[in-house]
Amino acid sequence: MFPMMLSGATRMLSLGLICGLSLVAALFPNQAEAARKPNVIVIFTDDQGSIDMGAYGIKDLQTPSMDALAAKGVRFTQFYAAAPVCSPSRAGLMTGRYPVRAGLAGNASSQKDGKGLPTEQVTMAEMFKAAGYATAHIGKWHLGYTPEEMPNGQGFDFSFGHMGGCIDNYSHFFYWQGPNRHDLYLNGQEVQMPGHFFPDMMVAEAGKFMQGHKDQPFFMYVAFNMPHYPYQGDPKWLEHYKDLPMPRNLYCAFVSTLDERIGRLLEMLRKLDLEEDTIVVFQSDHGHSTEERAFFGGGNAGPYRGAKFSMFEGGLRIPAIISWPGKLPQGEVRSQLAHGCDWMPTLAELSGVKLVNPDIDGKSLVPVIKSDKASTPHDIVHWQTGKGKNAQWVVRQGDWKLIGNVRDTSGGKLEEGDEKLFLSNLSKDIGEKHNFAAENPEVVARLQKIRDEWAAKNDPK
Repeated sequence: MFPMMLSGATRMLSLGLICGLSLVAALFPNQAEAARKPNVIVIFTDDQGSIDMGAYGIKDLQTPSMDALAAKGVRFTQFYAAAPVCSPSRAGLMTGRYPVRAGLAGNASSQKDGKGLPTEQVTMAEMFKAAGYATAHIGKWHLGYTPEEMPNGQGFDFSFGHMGGCIDNYSHFFYWQGPNRHDLYLNGQEVQMPGHFFPDMMVAEAGKFMQGHKDQPFFMYVAFNMPHYPYQGDPKWLEHYKDLPMPRNLYCAFVSTLDERIGRLLEMLRKLDLEEDTIVVFQSDHGHSTEERAFFGGGNAGPYRGAKFSMFEGGLRIPAIISWPGKLPQGEVRSQLAHGCDWMPTLAELSGVKLVNPDIDGKSLVPVIKSDKASTPHDIVHWQTGKGKNAQWVVRQGDWKLIGNVRDTSGGKLEEGDEKLFLSNLSKDIGEKHNFAAENPEVVARLQKIRDEWAAKNDPK
């Protein structure tokens, strides 16, 4: 009845407005889509070796889901973790700051003692939340155990996972530094779900979050605790790799188990018709583990020396991908130097989101992602784990890389004097077998000066 009560002039005006809007929609069909900010999913794996993905040339390992992601995006061949150990690497990702500047230069405590990521640091979740995004953490945290340091206190609307460095995937207990303790939380509250395979629960929770927020932009951090020990691959993959030597067989089975879960996550994204509306970032947190609890290895660093805990390339150089079908290049490779701290400014630029704290060390990789001709945004890069004079550190400029307080966790032998300072030239010796320090004292002096000046400002000692 109401439309019939309108005057003729009003009806004509209404019809004109409707026609005008229809004309705008016809001329600019993507206007509404362009106005929506993209979803962002960051997939973080744990202890995945430098070349342990089919797209990186590995032959004894099947990773079809990761390879498909690379085929739909840009794959980096000189991408570096923010640190060669878990918590500092995650702090660099979350804050865009070098871990020592983010206040977490070593692993976060597994106790409720306030020794996690300082709450004054601005996280990626807080950045996206300020821009109106729904935010979720799924999986491993390892950035603090107090309520203020846990995900819901650091910008995440939703959180499901474990707060420490690793768990048994079926009992959800942390067994490696007594007393044994249960570690599974839903929005800050401990939950008991014994017998359920944790990676499957992660994928289920991620799917529910995407389904519940498909009509608004969301940021989701999916941090798999795989292939970190304990190696608990699916039976079919254990059978598939049974002829590989130990512990490569156990490690590969766990990586392929991980790959299937990543595939299920991405399939959910497609079924929700969100693939073209979603930026997906993939990265390992650092190199593979050679710890006793990992059977002293299993991962593959390819030509690189070092592993987890080491500043040689095998501890820092990792697989990394970004994909946004229809918006970014697909099936392309970038060899420019890039860094885990770079994701925050990169995703801010791609999403049209403002950096809440611009005082960061990361640089936007957007020019590099869009063109293989673009230069790396980094002239000098710093790494540091630990604090003070015993900290392990690196300063890199161009092909020169100076390492202080050197560790080789890949079984290599350090020559006398190499443990103090090791100068690599990555263009001449990608395997870092030779210490170039003795024949290049001027390079050592220059890089040491850069390091000392930086540390004087940034190392709290």
